[in-house]
Amino acid sequence: MPFVARSIVAMSEPAMFALSEEHLAIRAAVRAVCDAKVAPYAAEVDEAGEYPQQAYDALRAADFHAPHIPEEYGGAGADAIAMCVVIEEVARACASSSLIPGVNKLGTLPLLLGGSEALKQSYLPAVARGDAMFSYCMSEPDAGSDAAAMQTTAVRDGDSYVLNGVKRWITNAGVSKYYTVFAVTNSGAGRQGISAFVVEKDDAGVSFGAPERKLGIRGSPTREVYLDNVRIPAERRVGAEGEGYPLALETLDHTRVTIAAQAVGIAQGALDYTLGYVQERRQFGQPIAEFQGPQFMLADMGMRTEAARQLTYAAAGRSERRDRDLTFFGAAAKAFASDVAMDVTTDAVQLLGGYGYTRDYPVERMMRDAKITQIYEGTNQVQRIVMARELLAGVQSQL
Repeated sequence: MPFVARSIVAMSEPAMFALSEEHLAIRAAVRAVCDAKVAPYAAEVDEAGEYPQQAYDALRAADFHAPHIPEEYGGAGADAIAMCVVIEEVARACASSSLIPGVNKLGTLPLLLGGSEALKQSYLPAVARGDAMFSYCMSEPDAGSDAAAMQTTAVRDGDSYVLNGVKRWITNAGVSKYYTVFAVTNSGAGRQGISAFVVEKDDAGVSFGAPERKLGIRGSPTREVYLDNVRIPAERRVGAEGEGYPLALETLDHTRVTIAAQAVGIAQGALDYTLGYVQERRQFGQPIAEFQGPQFMLADMGMRTEAARQLTYAAAGRSERRDRDLTFFGAAAKAFASDVAMDVTTDAVQLLGGYGYTRDYPVERMMRDAKITQIYEGTNQVQRIVMARELLAGVQSQL
């Protein structure tokens, strides 16, 4: 059994956190796997825009592909902090590959939070074994930040629902076998008329658009999902009718923390590479690491990355405990860490100079990958709206 934390986070000091020995062991184990079997393929995956199958095989073999699945469904039972450590370390090597555990959590969390026991038993063991992946279908062509404007419908017909619509920006679409799909079941009820369902790739009427041509995370396919009279059993509804929208928001409260972890990993990867480079690259007779200007930049890169990491872990602790201030901390961690990732990777390119601007060096890929962390699972502008609302409601922790 690989290293996995099992519900060990019950901290009494929510704002101050240090990783346990078990979490540190997880970090070492994931880093070893990634250094050997993920990082060597990262540039190739990005250049070709191909799904990182080598990374999936390596993560699956080590039980890091979906470590959050509880033990009762055949999973490793990793807690929220362990999950962040896994995603952070994979993203340090290859951001595209970090979406394997990340999206598996995003897709399955609605089932874990609101699904029936029968539904969990039907789908979670396959994900835990690595026989299937799970994607999350909420956004649409005209419903991005305004998710409540979705137009995909699910009409009850006896013991079935018939789904019609288009979902856009679906990560790992076409690769995943299962999809959590949000659809309107009561068109006159607004947000209260949205419900969630499990759709299978092989269901009649399911098809996919062409892969998007993206700036970054090019190894993770992003495609439209088309639902054309897709008939599914009513038992595949996740929770009761009308519970889809709050379930989607609760899911994002938790999974924004994993995006923060991805951003931290990207920043750390860029910092690590830059530290090695500036000690080898010589100008004016000495390594550029000995000049004060680059030292100031390195100091800021390290300081910001560590601050983002600590905020992410604080949010992860709240995710594990389902604290009342999770919404604020999840939004804060995601916004802060993704802004840090963009700043750190941009500085990494600057410190490498002309070399940093070429594809022969990894920091330009990391900079491109970092950008999406400011956009998906809610733009950072939306995160600031969320944080402001929480502050005005007095929800933020006073510790």
